[in-house]
Order: sequence, then C-alpha cells, then structure tokens
Amino acid sequence: MLITLFPKLEKATFTRWVRAFFRSVYYPFLIAALMALSEVFALELPVYYTYLALGILCLFFCEDTLGILPIACCGYMTFAFENNPGRFSDTVFSKPANLLQLIFILCLAVILLVGRLLTYVIMHPNRRVPSLVFGFIVLGGAYVFAGVGSGLYDPAMAVPYGIAQIASLCFFYFYFYYTVDWESVKKSYIFVVFIAIGVGMLAEIGAMYTHEGAVTFENGLWTVNRGALGTGWGVYNNVGCVMAMCVPAPFYFAVKNEKWGWAFSLLGCLFMIGIAFTQSRGSILFGAIVFAVCVLTVLVMSKGRNRILNGVVFGAMLLGLGLGLIFFRERLGAIFSAFTKSGLDDSDRFNLYRGCWENFVTAPVFGVGFHNSAGFAFHISMFVPARAHNTFFQLIASGGIVALLAYTLHRMQTILLWLRRPNFEKTMAAFIVAALLLTSLVDCNVFNFGPGLLYGCVLAYAECRANS
Repeated sequence: MLITLFPKLEKATFTRWVRAFFRSVYYPFLIAALMALSEVFALELPVYYTYLALGILCLFFCEDTLGILPIACCGYMTFAFENNPGRFSDTVFSKPANLLQLIFILCLAVILLVGRLLTYVIMHPNRRVPSLVFGFIVLGGAYVFAGVGSGLYDPAMAVPYGIAQIASLCFFYFYFYYTVDWESVKKSYIFVVFIAIGVGMLAEIGAMYTHEGAVTFENGLWTVNRGALGTGWGVYNNVGCVMAMCVPAPFYFAVKNEKWGWAFSLLGCLFMIGIAFTQSRGSILFGAIVFAVCVLTVLVMSKGRNRILNGVVFGAMLLGLGLGLIFFRERLGAIFSAFTKSGLDDSDRFNLYRGCWENFVTAPVFGVGFHNSAGFAFHISMFVPARAHNTFFQLIASGGIVALLAYTLHRMQTILLWLRRPNFEKTMAAFIVAALLLTSLVDCNVFNFGPGLLYGCVLAYAECRANS
C-alpha cells in the first residue's frame, strides 16, 4: 500500500528484507508461537499489538497480503483460559481500559485491511469472480433469514448473528482471493501454516493439564477431570477440532520431502496423540479416521526409501500403542477415565437432536432461527446461542429446508472445486476441511467462528494455488 504512494521504496533493502521475512518458512511459526504464548501466559494485549505491528509492515511494504493469513488463522486461538468470561468474572477484558485497547486494535486492523483490499482491487481490476461466490451468497441469505415466519424471528438478533456466521466462513476466502498473488506462493504454504498451528496447539493442550483441578493424584495414579480442560477460546471439543484439522499437514511433507519424510510422519503421529489428550471423543474418533486416511495416502504416494521409513514410523507407533495398552493399561485408564466413565453416553445430544427435529416440524421452511433451535433454555451469551452439536440438525432446526438446501449447494460447489483438476495438494487440503466437517457431526464446530476462519483460508488456497 505504501509502495503505491512511494514507488522508490520497491527497491529499498528494507523492503526486500521485509518481504523475504513474511515469505519465509519461519514466519508462520512465529505467529503460532505468539498464539500459544498469548493463550498459555495470558499475554493477549502484547501479542495483539505485535500482530498489529506485523500486519502494518505487511500491508505497507509487501506485494500482497499473504503475511496476514497466518494471523487470520491463529488470532482466534489466542484468548487465555484465565480470561475466559464463561469461567471467570474478572478477566483482562472486563477492565474498560483493556477493552478499549482491544477495540482500538480491531478497528485499526479493519481499516488497514479494507484499505489494502481496495488498493489491490483497483490495481487488479480484471480479477475473476470466485467460483464459490453464489453458494456463499445463498447460504448467507439462509442464515440471515433463518426463522422468518415462525413467529420467533427477531431481526435485531437474527440478522447480525447470521451475518457473523457467514462472514466467519467466507470473509478470508474472499479477502485472500483478491489480495494475494497466489501464483508466487509455494504450493506447500498452507501446510506449513497448519503445521505451525498444530505445534502451537500442542503447547495449548499441554497447558490445559496445568489448570486447577485438571489433574489429581489418587491411589498412586494420575486422573484427569475432563471438565477442567479448556482454553480461553473454547472447550476441549473445540481444541480437538482444530488439532484434527492440523493432522493432514505434516503428511503432505511426509510424501513430498523424500529425505525427511519420516520426521514429518512422526510429527503427524504426535498430532494424533495431541488429539487424544484433548479428551474429546468426537475429535478422537474422526481425527483417527482422517489420520488413518493420511497414513494410507503416505504409504501409497511415497516412494522407495521414503516409503520404507514412513512405514517404520507407523509400525513403531502401532507397536508403542499396543505395548502401552498391555503394560500401562491401568495408568492410561486413569488418565483417560472420562472415556471409561462416559462410555457411549451421548451427553444429551439425542435429546438435542429430538428437540431440533420437533422445531423443524413446527417450521419446516425457514426453521425457528438460531436462537430458538437447540432446545436449550439458555444462551452462551446475549449474542451467541446454544447449538445443536450436529450440522444437519442445526440447519433444519435453525433455517429449515431453505438452510439445508443452501448448505447443500455450497457443499456441492466445494466438492466440484476439489474434483476440478484434482491433485495431491487439493487432496491434502480436502482432508483438512474433512476434519472440520466430520467433527461437526457430533459437535458445533462449523457454527463456531474460529474454525470458519481456517476454513475460508483453506478454500482460498484450494481455488487459487492448488488449482495451478
């Protein structure tokens, strides 16, 4: 943006250094490290100011906004456990001065991002319309008008919430579609970003076990209270979803990097262990499915010595798992006692689904709206309602047949995007999205705002870079 006003800066040494820094493999890891530091040590404001400073450098001196993408992916996962307003009344943002700083940072960031978008669009007027635009428009309309005609529709609540829902899914898809020179981006870039996120998530998962009441020592065994696990931005199920979305990333390099592929396979196994320690049953189940598909893909796609070494890593993991279950069965059973206690208990989900079906029968066309659909008598906040913990039941209860058809249209467009000129990059990116969609069969991840931001970034990559 600044280069446009002062063209001589294009050849300055400082400009070249800044651009190389934002394009380097180390930059996403810096952003993810700041994410983890913010969540673990409650450093939100210092990290947000750092993100803002990095964003200003990127927007003013870089040729595009690629450097914003890791911040867009990591920003949601920065809120610390001790500053979670759902658990504690006295948090850093309950203080007016800190809240004003957060608002200032957000407002300035939005102004700068919009300014960079307008500059890029003006300079590149012939950019094609994104392929997913129609589906997003239809789905957004269905979200905004969810509940119309039911007698429960409140525009003051429904319209802002519907806009927020669709914006979380598509804002960064459109933004990076128009503001990134994707032809100059390495095809491996999105997988580097998700590896960085995954490493940061491992730190956050480890920190969950330090919370008061999370771990106790009884009768010579360590036991875990799953209810005490969580972060400032979500409970253990939400953490499990993001961790599951990171699983395919290292396996991309397990195939592509013939020398160190085995090390990336080992990292992928570590990510799967990380999912297990979130203690989220849905994330473990569907994360394991994505993990197994990735392992099979690596064994089929890798070649020669790389395939042998990858196979050794997977074999060693299976052997270690088997030996652990044999020799440390009691200790592992205590750590993961939440599974033995709850078993196949549905955590009241079937009642939720039943209530959603009844709401759908009551208002089958447009549903009863997001704030009236889950059968709960409470909301998470004045703005965010309780949700159905299943994408299908959420759609039919909240938005009826209209929302279900709109979502189906969007999903068909994304499938066509992946089927059009399929390649390895698209396939591995599809596994990232699959982790989100599968875990959403037993949770509300698609309707949480954070995973949607990651979703939009992956779609932009799939359309603009993996296609070429």
